[in-house]
Amino acid sequence: MELGLYTFVENTPDPETGQKLYPSERLSNLMEEIELADQAGLDVVGIGEHHREEYISSAPSVILAAAASRTKNIRLSSAVTVLGSEEPVRVFQQYCTLDLLSNGRAEIMVGRGSFIESFPLFGYDLNNYDELFEEKLQQLLQIRENERLNWRGKHTPDVENRGVYPRPLQETLPVWRAVGGTPKSAYQTGAMGLPMALAIIGGFPEQFKPMADLHRRGASEAGHDKLPLSINSHGFIAENSQDALDTAFPAFKTTMDKIGRERGWPPMSRGQFEASCTLRGANVVGSPQQVIDKILYQHEIFGHDRFLLQMSVGTIPHKKLLRSIELFATEVAPAIRKEIAAKSEG
Repeated sequence: MELGLYTFVENTPDPETGQKLYPSERLSNLMEEIELADQAGLDVVGIGEHHREEYISSAPSVILAAAASRTKNIRLSSAVTVLGSEEPVRVFQQYCTLDLLSNGRAEIMVGRGSFIESFPLFGYDLNNYDELFEEKLQQLLQIRENERLNWRGKHTPDVENRGVYPRPLQETLPVWRAVGGTPKSAYQTGAMGLPMALAIIGGFPEQFKPMADLHRRGASEAGHDKLPLSINSHGFIAENSQDALDTAFPAFKTTMDKIGRERGWPPMSRGQFEASCTLRGANVVGSPQQVIDKILYQHEIFGHDRFLLQMSVGTIPHKKLLRSIELFATEVAPAIRKEIAAKSEG
């Protein structure tokens, strides 16, 4: 199994001080976090796209290009590219350039996104939210397969026999589709022959198994081989469970309560948070052994190929975040890989 990190480069007020970092300092910390993940042997890092005040991630490809110059092995992905408000030709060019800079380590993860600010920002009609995504995904895949683009679109400009450059170093630039809770999307992702990233940030993991089954069914019925599946979750690791809960809760609460005020959710209580961090809960927070147990528990459900952890759901002190990454890479990842390898051999 591949194991890695993803982040939206949050810059929320520190729960203890009430202060935010300067954006340049937050990005400097992020580069140190990614360098550590690479050096410690994690497989993937993803940068999500948001266009909100509390995040510094409106240009993931730029951040990933900076990371490419400071890393050697880790794969570099968006997580996600909000494709409905993006220009597929530019997305492809940006990530092909990243692929060349990183010696073939770039990926694109596309999705509708969990926020809508980018649509009015770039002049798109939210009434076309679903149509925009589906059409632009088709265009992106056509660009990936053909050096010269011939395109007729409803929401995108017509293009007649124009080359799209540069091309990637990899034979085929990987494109993943991120899915939340929509069964149709899971099936379509498989039918299109795309790997799927399934976000589990609430509820119980077993509730999402039908999504993984639909992805596999869509692939099988369209004649595709088994496609990779990633589980993407919120979490944090410390030497013991109490420290992990005490560090993560204030940051989680700050972020989730802000979103809750916008969407009508009640404030998060400590009891609710701790319940979500149990074996069957959505959040992967705890000691290394608890996190190992939880990832293996979920692997029994999904049989997934990749697991990505968002450790910075709100502002976590930088030194503690570095330690969480270190524990993930040096204690959790080796145990997970060993156990899954043993099961596959058995």
